[in-house]
Formats: sequence, C-alpha cells, structure tokens
Amino acid sequence: MATKVFVHGSGQKETSWNEVISYMPSKEDIMCPGLSSILEGKEASYENLYSSFVNYCNQIDGKIHLCGISLGGILALNYALDFPQKIKTLVLIGTPHKIPKAMFGFQNLIFRFLPKSIFETMAFDKKNTFALGDTMKNLDFSGKVNTIKSPTLILCGKKDTANLRSAYYLSQNIKNSEMKVIENTGHVVNEESPQILARILQEYYSSND
Repeated sequence: MATKVFVHGSGQKETSWNEVISYMPSKEDIMCPGLSSILEGKEASYENLYSSFVNYCNQIDGKIHLCGISLGGILALNYALDFPQKIKTLVLIGTPHKIPKAMFGFQNLIFRFLPKSIFETMAFDKKNTFALGDTMKNLDFSGKVNTIKSPTLILCGKKDTANLRSAYYLSQNIKNSEMKVIENTGHVVNEESPQILARILQEYYSSND
C-alpha cells in the first residue's frame, strides 16, 4: 500500500490535517510533514523549502499518494513534475498553477501590519513568511503541467474564487485528471470541510490503489 503524504498550506501547521485524518478508515499509512520542521533551521526561501521537501519525499519507500493544499499543493505539483516515477496519485487542493502577483503583493502588504503573534498559528514566523513570499512570486508551472501523467484529482472550494480559475486550468491541461468543486467551502478545505474531504480522498484512493 502506497504511503499518503498530506502537505499543509502556509497559513497552517501539519495539525490542520488532524480532523480529516480522523475520518479516514486507515491512518497508519498517512504522513503529514511540518513545513517549518523539515527546513531544519534554514531560511524559508522557496528553493530551501522545496529542496527539503524533495529530501522528505524521496526517503519514503516506493510510490506515494501526494496531496497538498495551497503552498502544499504548489510543492506537490513541483515534485510531481520533477519526480513522476514517485507519484501514485496527485491531489491538488486550492492550488495556483502560477503565482497571481497582484493578489500576492496585496497579501504581503496586509502581512506587514500583522503582529508577530498572528504568525504563531501559521507555518512560518513573520520573517520567514516574507522570505518565502519574495522567492515565490515568479513561480509559474503553466507550460509544464501537461506533462503530468499520474492520476490527478483537483479540488477547490466553491467560495475560493481566487483559485477556481487555476483549478479549471489544471483540470484542462493535466490529461489523467478529474475535478471536484466543494460546495459551501472556501480556501482551507481541510479545515472547513474535513469530513467531506476525507470521503472524497478515500474514494479516490480506493479507486487508484
């Protein structure tokens, strides 16, 4: 049985998957890396984070079911492009295929005025959140996603208007893909609709194992 790797977003920690996992019938084969932890003290540039993520995934024996949300989805997409032989299935939740610069710039502006304490609930502290943002603004997988051949499930909350267009783009450009829009749900699907997400994931894994 392939290991399932669930990757959280930048505004979350690995515990954001706890409720989803609680609804899954099998929990022993699920791993949730903490993105801050796998960096092992290095600055949270995208290059450092992706390199650490690659090392994490490559240490797992055999193929993996890779599932990521937001930043976790970007890392999962990047990894699937670079290491197709490791991917059993790919699940991308609320994942942009390229960074929307205007929205990203506005988000960073808001972050500058937030107190440091706010970042305690997020993947990285204030300094590293900005370091990551500055090194991600030119990411664009547009011309590459059509090379993905592994079974791919694209999920997006219906209220996550910022990422719906990207979800449709991914579903149209990844050949072996299907897409589901989750009603009454925004961007953080794993926290807003954990039971629904668990059911969708379990059905998908059952049909692709």
